[in-house]
Amino acid sequence: MVKEQIKVVVCGDNGVGKTSLIACLVKDQYIPNLQDCLPAVTVPRDFSSSPYCPKTTLLVDTTGSELPSLHRELKSADVIWLVYSDHESYDRVALYWMMMFRSLGVNLPVILCKNKCDEYSGNGNHSLNAGEFRAEDQASDSTKIEDEEFIPILREFKEIETCIKTSARDKVNVNQAFYLCQRAITHPIAPLFDARVGELKPLTVLALKRIFLLSDKDQDGYLNDEEISVLQRRSFGKSIDIHELEFIKGTLIHLSTPPQEYASYTLYVPEKGMTKDGFLVLNKLYSEKGRHETTWDILRAFHYTDSLSINDKVLYPKMDIPATASVELSPLGYRFLVELFLIYDKDNDGGLNDQELEFLFKTTPGLPTLWTETNFPNSTVVNNQGFVTLQGWLAQWTMTTFLDYRTTTEYLVYLGIEKDARLALQVTKSRKKRRRNGRFYRAPVTDRKVFNCFVIGKPHSGKSSLLESFVGMSFSEPYTPTIRPRIGVNSLELKGSKQYYLIVQEFGEQEPAILENVEKTKKCDVLCLTYDSSDPESFSYLFDLINEHKHLLELPMVFVALKADLDKQQQRCYLQPDDFADQLFVEHPLHVSSAWSSSLNELFIKLTAAGLEPGKNTPGLAPDVAREDLDYWKYALVATSAVGFTSLFTFALFKLIRSLRNES
Repeated sequence: MVKEQIKVVVCGDNGVGKTSLIACLVKDQYIPNLQDCLPAVTVPRDFSSSPYCPKTTLLVDTTGSELPSLHRELKSADVIWLVYSDHESYDRVALYWMMMFRSLGVNLPVILCKNKCDEYSGNGNHSLNAGEFRAEDQASDSTKIEDEEFIPILREFKEIETCIKTSARDKVNVNQAFYLCQRAITHPIAPLFDARVGELKPLTVLALKRIFLLSDKDQDGYLNDEEISVLQRRSFGKSIDIHELEFIKGTLIHLSTPPQEYASYTLYVPEKGMTKDGFLVLNKLYSEKGRHETTWDILRAFHYTDSLSINDKVLYPKMDIPATASVELSPLGYRFLVELFLIYDKDNDGGLNDQELEFLFKTTPGLPTLWTETNFPNSTVVNNQGFVTLQGWLAQWTMTTFLDYRTTTEYLVYLGIEKDARLALQVTKSRKKRRRNGRFYRAPVTDRKVFNCFVIGKPHSGKSSLLESFVGMSFSEPYTPTIRPRIGVNSLELKGSKQYYLIVQEFGEQEPAILENVEKTKKCDVLCLTYDSSDPESFSYLFDLINEHKHLLELPMVFVALKADLDKQQQRCYLQPDDFADQLFVEHPLHVSSAWSSSLNELFIKLTAAGLEPGKNTPGLAPDVAREDLDYWKYALVATSAVGFTSLFTFALFKLIRSLRNES
């Protein structure tokens, strides 16, 4: 994560040129005869060309003669700019300065700078990075004497990230040294690359493998030219140069040709593209050559932080959700999920099998916990082979968004959505209430497409079979008591070809606790109160339940007589089901059987309609609501008549005034 300000503490023996370097950097010229120690200097953001530079950089000059002040500055630093200039000050880097940093517990990146290289006449910037060597024999005969100084100290101290030669007098590499200090924070090499073994670190490999999978849009195992170009634009904001692309291809082909280092790997295949191994080797080369900011640009384009985890603010963006509102997928969200389904349905059979699902979720931590807890894929629509259909895939994500939208935003990011995950969601309006005869009830819903239904009833009444039928599962005779909560979701089409989603939940042994929790029940859009019409003891459970939990009377409810294909029994209850429904002013129970598909469809449509128009299904309100609607139309008719009379009167008055004017 990029900080608002970087603090760079400049250390080194007296006389090595620390103050001159700072003055040359700020004034862009060599200034002789400076004071021993400059006050802290704030360098603005636009001073550097670093693309991830924070707002400001604070440069702190120090002197070795004031140890308490030096120690205090070091403990609050972000990076250390350590300067030496001759053989004596070089020896003290290892023997004194690095030992001091370790004794203070300062574990910071160190940029080692050999200053006063006034005689240096190389061709531009010259620096050596921790990743640019792995063995002594890598130093060529032309390696300068200073490089031979750098290599052993880089090996000994992992804190030293980069070594560079500078001259304040000749203005050589001063700005570059400053940039390296910034880069040590904005693009740290330590999380990416282990210089001691010369390999990318495991977390880096995992992140880059995930990025490769997300960038391989056609999922053929290769990054073709178009996919590389798309990755380039996303990571660097510009198209890749054709010559650079050809150079990358040539480099990978050369490295995988015997007797080169990666001869046993396939890094690039002509006509197909770059392999996953090629992508990893390419980024390894960037780290070895000190170009690890390139890898960081790629990682940050996919929202990785310095700890190689995805930014929590991206996974869980802040959203303002009113207490009585709900969250649904937007058209953008549905479109992304449809495209994802079509990409990973490799055999084009209209369903995602286990292997396809495993590969789809390879860029994520695995199936969402909510899915495993709700027995996915049995929670949604599957085909005859048990594979999730597109209808079931969209329904499952609709349910996930409604119940826990943070899981949806998290997984949309993991699955590679490029836009802000919040754009894939939409927040409904707060649920409004109306008042009648001193009672509040929920107003009709106009902008919601998803409704939550609690299925309540005595054990063995048929709740599980109802839920299984809802997601298209066939009826099974053996009875298995429901212990853990179960859930099902499916889409429904109501009149006018409008599509809605209904979430159906049964709670097993948790049912009493759920019903006692008033806050939990507020999240319910409609109660489906079930009883076994062939069991004379079944309905009394609902009767007692409603009398015990009076807050349930505030919810829309639908009574359902299940197992209607069996002989109907008189219920041993204070009131029979029809009489109780009359007392509550709700409709008589629907008679439903898992063997009658038409009755099931009627029930699910009825439950969805109850969510859309709560007032018609809330106990004690149906006659009042009907009267209220009648009164509304009476008032509307009177108002229309009044408007018509006023318009007619105004028109007549206008004509009268006009005629009087003509006569005059």
